[in-house]
Amino acid sequence: MPDADPVDEAAALPENESQAVYLRFKKVFGDSRLMSRTRLRQRRQPAGETVPYGLGRDPRGISSVMDSLTNELGWSGSLAKSDLMLAWKEIAGDETAEHSHPVGITDQVLSVQCDSTAWATQLRLMRTMILTRIAQQFPEAGIESVRFLAPDAPSWKRGSRSIPGRGPRDTYG
Repeated sequence: MPDADPVDEAAALPENESQAVYLRFKKVFGDSRLMSRTRLRQRRQPAGETVPYGLGRDPRGISSVMDSLTNELGWSGSLAKSDLMLAWKEIAGDETAEHSHPVGITDQVLSVQCDSTAWATQLRLMRTMILTRIAQQFPEAGIESVRFLAPDAPSWKRGSRSIPGRGPRDTYG
């Protein structure tokens, strides 16, 4: 029989699947009887991957793995914003944090809800100091401004006895 292609031989013997697989492997990987031991080793191990202390081979700590993962996925800004919200007590101080709490971050503006208008005014005076601390401790958060919210005024538009109209101003004077 002349030198036939192993794929053609495999196609000629459809009833013997194991032989067809063997012939296909023989064609792809070569005949092991014809190769020397050194050549087999060289073929199995590509150059550069057997260096024991090469790039990417040393184990790394979980913190460096998580840092690279968050940077790769673009989570560093969102995580910095959530860390900022959790660290409000360290940023504003203990007494100030008792009377205020961060509500949210929208368009690089941190919104802080205060217990009273007096605390909102006091925090407005401390705005520069708070922004400086935020920029130093959480630069990835990207906070450009802080908005201090006073408590909401009571509304007479809700409840079982509300009526449409201007509210309590109608009855005066």
